Amino acid sequence: MDNQPRPRVGLFVTCLVDSMRPNIGFAAIALLEAAGCEVVVPQRQTCCGQPAFNSGADEATVAIARQTIEAFEPFDYLVAPSGSCGGMIKSHYPELFAKDPVWGPRAKALAGRTYELLSFLVDVRGFKPQNVACKASATYHDSCSGLRELGVKAQPRKLLAAVEGLEMRPLEGDETCCGFGGTFCVKYSNISNSIVGEKAENVVASGADLLLGGDLGCLMNMAGKLHREGAKTRVFHAAEILANMASTAIGEDV
Repeated sequence: MDNQPRPRVGLFVTCLVDSMRPNIGFAAIALLEAAGCEVVVPQRQTCCGQPAFNSGADEATVAIARQTIEAFEPFDYLVAPSGSCGGMIKSHYPELFAKDPVWGPRAKALAGRTYELLSFLVDVRGFKPQNVACKASATYHDSCSGLRELGVKAQPRKLLAAVEGLEMRPLEGDETCCGFGGTFCVKYSNISNSIVGEKAENVVASGADLLLGGDLGCLMNMAGKLHREGAKTRVFHAAEILANMASTAIGEDV
């Protein structure tokens, strides 16, 4: 990577990371810089628009999407530490503007430069963590959007395999929804609770010390359930482990 020009990456921080877990954003910056990127956090960014999109608020979604496109057009890549937000921008922005002769091409162009953080590190930068250690056992949850919309599956496991002392354990139902689903957990709370309850049982059954993932929404949902059930499993975003920035687990600072 030393002989390659440094790509300019616009970091899409995400609403949840900004308001609930800024440490993930700082970990993302550290990893991207270690991978040889120049990282900028555009000040005009807000939400990706997914909650509005899923709720049928089309006008609001369009306004948010236009602002996001304008904010990130100057960069070589848009990278997000979330498959959910990345999937919204990469998969649904082009759909949103499919019939718009002006914004359609702009949305499609940005979509082509949009990546989830862990897949970007592996697939685009060929990055391998150096001098990272975590003496613990861990299991991994694959978020729905990252897995199904962006094909994020092997990349986080490849990165975590380079962490000294980290023992990865299988998770039954690792590709099954955790029950969060953004507004789904609010609209259908009883169903959501049943889904996350089964997920928590599988996490505990794995015997792992840590639960890792790539989407804060999923991780907050599962951490909350594990905490309520009295489980000792600690929950982190994979980026926090990979950047040697894992201290207080999700939910422990509440």
